[in-house]
Amino acid sequence: MNVELYVYDLSKGLARQVSLSLLGIHIDAVYHTSLVFGGIEYFFGAGVQTSYPGLTHHGRPMDTIPLGTTNLPLEVILEYLESLKTIYTAESYDLFLHNCNNFTNDFAMFLVGSGIPDRITSLPQEVLSTPFGRMLKPQLESAIRGVTQAPVPPQAIPQQNTYNTPITPNGASAAPGARVNGGGIKSNGHSPHAVHNVTKLQELDLLLSSAKTSCAIIFFTSSTCAPCRIVYPAYDELAAEAGSKAILIKIDISQAYDIASKYHVRATPTFMTFLHGEKENEWSGANESQLRGNVRMLIQMAHPPHPHSQLKLPILQRPHEKPVTCAKVPPLEKLIAKLGPMQNDPSVTALKSFVTARQSSIPADSPLPSLPNISSFLLKCIQTLDPASLFPIMDLFRLALVDPRMSGYFAEEPFHATVHACLSSVTALGEECPYPLRIVTLQLASNLFTTPLFPPHLLSDPTLFTPLIQLLTSSLLDPAHAPLRVSAASVAYNMAAFNHAQRLHSRPDLLPESAQVELMAGLLEALGREERAGKEEARGLLLAAGLLAYASPRGGEMMDLCEALGARSVVEGIQGLHDELTPLAKEVVMVVS
Repeated sequence: MNVELYVYDLSKGLARQVSLSLLGIHIDAVYHTSLVFGGIEYFFGAGVQTSYPGLTHHGRPMDTIPLGTTNLPLEVILEYLESLKTIYTAESYDLFLHNCNNFTNDFAMFLVGSGIPDRITSLPQEVLSTPFGRMLKPQLESAIRGVTQAPVPPQAIPQQNTYNTPITPNGASAAPGARVNGGGIKSNGHSPHAVHNVTKLQELDLLLSSAKTSCAIIFFTSSTCAPCRIVYPAYDELAAEAGSKAILIKIDISQAYDIASKYHVRATPTFMTFLHGEKENEWSGANESQLRGNVRMLIQMAHPPHPHSQLKLPILQRPHEKPVTCAKVPPLEKLIAKLGPMQNDPSVTALKSFVTARQSSIPADSPLPSLPNISSFLLKCIQTLDPASLFPIMDLFRLALVDPRMSGYFAEEPFHATVHACLSSVTALGEECPYPLRIVTLQLASNLFTTPLFPPHLLSDPTLFTPLIQLLTSSLLDPAHAPLRVSAASVAYNMAAFNHAQRLHSRPDLLPESAQVELMAGLLEALGREERAGKEEARGLLLAAGLLAYASPRGGEMMDLCEALGARSVVEGIQGLHDELTPLAKEVVMVVS
């Protein structure tokens, strides 16, 4: 998709006429900017707002600037936008410090890897650098607020985007913990929760083949069938309710004679159900109650509830949506001094400024540095610095990743080059890796969970989870450094919690079973050394182990491992060590037995 910057003048030409006489400097415009792609205009005012291009209350743009193209899927873009909405709220708008141009700069950096022109982002500071500008600041903010905070005209509000994905309401964020794409927008833009309208026998055969491990329902209808229309809404609702657990198909036999002939359909509506690739049932008639009952029973037969769901497990059966992160800021001057000559590199200066600004109350007061430049500098450091000297720059990167704008950008970096280099280089050092570098790399990994965009990659990409699991399992068993073990347990918890969320929403695991088994083996071995496990370490280990085991495949490798390693007795040993952890330990015992 092409990405364009729309540039507006909030003063409607007045700034160009009077700025020199009032401020002593010439100003072309009081800039308002927005980004346009996929047929939608995105901007910040009364929160993050959307409009059809050029139809906002700001009128026509004074200029349009091509910024480049983005190949990111729209569902990824919208999920990143949700993280920006937590920073760019209507209440936080400030004409000089936290405005539309900060928003477009951050969003453009994610989409195309570069920000908007400096002449736009630097204008507020230029105005405030003049005595009269500082004096007029309150009046200017009051005069402009009504313009910047105005609603989008109703006729300009998009109802859905080009990819048929619902737009989050203007100025609002999605519900906490909700995924914008609902967990399943395919690359062709078709939602797996929708009814499949089929006209060709080959297409039907492919759909039924894909349902051989679950179930499918075929609704035979026709354009002249009045009773069929009665159950159309119920069938659509059942498709949304079933999600990925079933495939619901609709066939108009007046357009698919060959399908009707093959399945001997002579009346509509007719319904056929298939379980694990075999025909299970057939009935006719527009009985909505019968339809709902039969479809729900079929799904229950195809996906019987996991035994763990029948247990009373208040801790393990609830979502664990808040990841453990590490945002503690060390003395930056001392940290950067350890870089030696490299401390004067522009990327170090940019990272330091970004981290320092983030310590203020408004995260967007910290404009993003050039992230491609940061990536290049980090890769250069990993290739050229000795391990002892690498720690300071990795720690700066760790601090920057606390910001979801930063972690979101690196989540969609091609091949995840920067994070992969960080993880693999440290893992490759093995026991020779210095303790400060090991712990800061684990803390860095925890901070990758500050955006919802990174965990799916971290758990599904072998180039990422392989070195990470190797690093954290070896760190869990480190006999000398308790903080290292706690950091490793935190990363393990984050990974297990995200995979656990997949199961709670009936989605496939992201972390492969072999990787889960390797991680669980490390957790159980660490728990077995209970004589040196502190309370926080033990809590992290128990939660990670419990979340990995909960609703794991029956008869799979996970349960075989738990039995082989005596997981029950290992976890029971923790109960006597920390009384506060007894309720959690009891639940973990139930899911590893």
